[in-house]
Amino acid sequence: MAGRQRQGNEVPSDIRTDIPHPARVYDYYLGGKDNFAADRDAAEWALQLLPQLRDYARGNRAFMVRTTRLLRETGVRQFLDIGSGFPTSPNVHEITQEADPSNRVVYVDNDPMVFLHAEALMAQSTSTGVVRADLRDEEIVLGEAGKLLDFTQPVALLFVACLHHIPDEDNPAGIVARYLRHVAPGSYMVLSHYTDEFAPERVRAHEEEARRRHSSVTGRSKEAITAMFNGRELLDPGLVLVNYWRPNIRPGPNADRAWAYGGVALI
Repeated sequence: MAGRQRQGNEVPSDIRTDIPHPARVYDYYLGGKDNFAADRDAAEWALQLLPQLRDYARGNRAFMVRTTRLLRETGVRQFLDIGSGFPTSPNVHEITQEADPSNRVVYVDNDPMVFLHAEALMAQSTSTGVVRADLRDEEIVLGEAGKLLDFTQPVALLFVACLHHIPDEDNPAGIVARYLRHVAPGSYMVLSHYTDEFAPERVRAHEEEARRRHSSVTGRSKEAITAMFNGRELLDPGLVLVNYWRPNIRPGPNADRAWAYGGVALI
């Protein structure tokens, strides 16, 4: 899981700064600075079409925090965060390791910048790892993650705001199924996904523009997202808009603007 070190502010040669990357566009939605002009241009275009995307990003992050904390309190001690994006605070390792520094977390992303940021965490904790890989390459992901995680014991699989970047032809439900085959009973899966149900025409326009920019996003129906759980039992309240999944406080007036469904399944 080791990787190259970046010198100063030098951008590694394998980072395509001219093509938007979902992790960096998401970072921009959240107000981060780990993005380039192409990412900002793509994000600003999308926000003009769908201003709800900032609420979507924030809702997903809050959903990740709540679900990770719940699973930690349930007793899960291993977390595999697939398509993790930048480790913006608070992230999975902070939430899980504040209770027990030995809790193990592996981040997975194919963006070199995400890899460099997550790799820096490894210098601070032997309980945190990072895999640079495409989530569709589950054999690579699981092989590398298995150097830190014990897949004979329960693990939390996190697919938070990543599967809508997988086109239909790559069968996202099938990808999830391949991961599920490798985790022990008593594991959990957290999944959230962008939906097209509230503004299908504008979401289609967003998808087409993303393809023009050599990126990918696919909004899907609640039914299609449910299928990604591959028949596993969902915890209450089931699959709901992310801001309504066991909120810590009463959802605010913009709660419905986070156009993503989320749920947690027992495996």
